[in-house]
Amino acid sequence: MPTAPADNTPRDCTIADALEVVGDRWSLLVVRELFYAQRRFTEIARNTRAPRHILTARLRKLVEHGVFARTQYSPLHPQR
Repeated sequence: MPTAPADNTPRDCTIADALEVVGDRWSLLVVRELFYAQRRFTEIARNTRAPRHILTARLRKLVEHGVFARTQYSPLHPQR
């Protein structure tokens, strides 16, 4: 069985790092919707019932940490 470091410094933990990014309710719901191929903000908001400001923050956080990437949906239309 592994033991704690002798100097009592915390160990690096990839599970804890992942939970920092996707470990809250709204982030998990956003991930669910994106895996169900929902791509429009309004659809994700409707299906999760997340307030717009929270949904925006969670989407930005997931993109910032590389969980998802933003892409332009069509080169023929203006970026949104």
